[in-house]
Amino acid sequence: MAAAVAVRATSTTLVLLLVMRLQGIALAVPRALRSRLALAGILIASQSYCLYSAVAIIPPALALLVFQTSPVFYVLLTWALGKEAPRWNALPPMLLTLVGLAFALNLPLDQLAARWNEIGAGVLWALASSLSMTVVYYLNANALKPLDGRLRTGMMTAIAAVLVFGGGAAAGAHALPADGIGWIGLVLLTAFYCVAMITLFYTIPRVPAASTAALNFEPIALLVLAWVLLGHTVTPLQIVGALLTVGGIAWLGISKK
Repeated sequence: MAAAVAVRATSTTLVLLLVMRLQGIALAVPRALRSRLALAGILIASQSYCLYSAVAIIPPALALLVFQTSPVFYVLLTWALGKEAPRWNALPPMLLTLVGLAFALNLPLDQLAARWNEIGAGVLWALASSLSMTVVYYLNANALKPLDGRLRTGMMTAIAAVLVFGGGAAAGAHALPADGIGWIGLVLLTAFYCVAMITLFYTIPRVPAASTAALNFEPIALLVLAWVLLGHTVTPLQIVGALLTVGGIAWLGISKK
C-alpha cells in the first residue's frame, strides 16, 4: 500500500515538474500560502492512507462509495464558512445520498449492530478519507486559488509523496510488486492517478462549489469490475443503493444550475 501511494504521488509530481519546466512556470509559492499548501499535502497523504485502510477491511466498491460522500461534506463546509448561501433544494439530494449509502452498505435496522461490527471500522476509515479530501477541495478552491493549478497539484502531491515515503520506510511497509501482474497494476495505477489528480485540481477552482459534485460513476464501475474480476457478490438492494448514492451526488451537483 505505502509503495503504491508513494510511487503514484512521486510520478505525478515529476510529470508536473517537467510540464512546469517546459512551460516556464516559476516554482515559487508566496510565504502566506506555504502553510496552507503543506496542510493540503498532509491531508492528501492522510486521504490515501485512510482509503487504503478501508479497502483492507471492506470491499473496495463500498469503501469508494463512502468516500464519494466528500462532495456532500464539501457543500456543507462552503455553507458553514460562508462561501455559499445554504439552499433548501440541496437537502433532498443529500438525503437521497445517505439513504442510498445505507442500502449499499446493507445496514438493516434489525441487524444494525451486527452489521456495523462487521464493516464499521472500514466505513469509518473511508469516512475519514472523505473528510480529508473535503478539506483539500476547499483549500484548493479557495485558499490556494491564487496559485497556478499545476503548481498547486505538484506541490501537494510532492508533500504527500515525502510523507508516505518517510512513514512507509520508518514502518518497513514499502514492498514492490512480486510479479508481472503486480507491476502492470502499479503502472496503471500511477498513470490513471496522475491524469485524475491533474484534471481534478485544475478544474475545481473554475466551477462553483456545488458543481464539484458532478456525476461520478466510479463506484458503480468498481462494483461491476469487482464482480467480474474479483468474484465479489452484491445484493440487488446494494446495487440500488449505489445507484441512489451516485444519483444523489449528481443531483446535488446540478441542483444549483
